[in-house]
Amino acid sequence: MKRSWTTLSQLTNGTYVEQDFERAAWRLVTEQVLYATDHRSRVAYHLVEEFLDDFTAALAPLGIRLERNAAHRYIIALPRHGEGTPVRLDETLFLLVLRQRYDEAIRQGRVEEHGEVVVELPDLQEAWPALTGRPMPDIGTLRMLAATLRRWGCCRLVEGEGDALQPFHLMVRPAIVDIVGEQWLQRLDQHSLDDEDDGDDSGSDTGNADGSTVAAAEDDDAAA
Repeated sequence: MKRSWTTLSQLTNGTYVEQDFERAAWRLVTEQVLYATDHRSRVAYHLVEEFLDDFTAALAPLGIRLERNAAHRYIIALPRHGEGTPVRLDETLFLLVLRQRYDEAIRQGRVEEHGEVVVELPDLQEAWPALTGRPMPDIGTLRMLAATLRRWGCCRLVEGEGDALQPFHLMVRPAIVDIVGEQWLQRLDQHSLDDEDDGDDSGSDTGNADGSTVAAAEDDDAAA
């Protein structure tokens, strides 16, 4: 590390203390993405942005590199090694489907503020079986999956206004492009082929995420 947290805190004239730097570094490691537009991560984002070189140097010995996306205002921590955290098959498929929908929206110019893309439930219901060869999970399961992907900085769930047909929609976040690489998208076809070959619901070996903290699990029961 170029400079200690104590030294950096002194440079802020009391605006930040040493613990603020420690918490920001820990959040990068555990949450992976800090968005400037998120209320709960705004302070940490600006702190890391201001001292980006120092945070980069601090996390480098852990095998973690930092990238800042100036256009969409987020900072992401990407490990140089691909082991990551195991991910269940349903989580893997959800990531892949949302990445595909994000790319399609980008091509069509349907991008919201801050680089987010809206995915409505009818669209998801059509895309999921078409892309994976599997039925879309029920609403309760989707809520749980969305909560997991929110922690990874990939999407956020927006509640509807009393609409029983569409109780919520999803906002896919721009960091999904960094987390779910192109090689992940190729696995959608493999999942469909696996279903056709053996017809069971067990997971297949989906490998590791391309530079993210999320690695795909070998079966549905693996720990998240």
